[in-house]
Amino acid sequence: MTFIVLENCIKCKYMDCVDVCPVDCFHEGPNFLVIDPEECIDCTLCEPECPIEAIVSEDDIPEGQEKFLELNEELSQQWPVITASKPAPDDAAEWEGVPDKLQYLER
Repeated sequence: MTFIVLENCIKCKYMDCVDVCPVDCFHEGPNFLVIDPEECIDCTLCEPECPIEAIVSEDDIPEGQEKFLELNEELSQQWPVITASKPAPDDAAEWEGVPDKLQYLER
């Protein structure tokens, strides 16, 4: 089992999760983070650290968010590993909870 990053992270990209990951399985894109399912050890440390609840176990993916399992796998192979947090975008709070953000995902 692995954890995945969901749509709510798009354009928010809070990085509290990165600092607690013991295996550096987070990868950073322009406006989204993903988890490499091959590296994730299911330690559960990242899930409670996300202030916008954008990280879930693959067994708990909400209806309509299933595509993010594949996106995490795909993009983690393309984007660089991130091992230390950075500040969230200046407008992150404005994007919290906004629905249908997949269209804004930058690759």
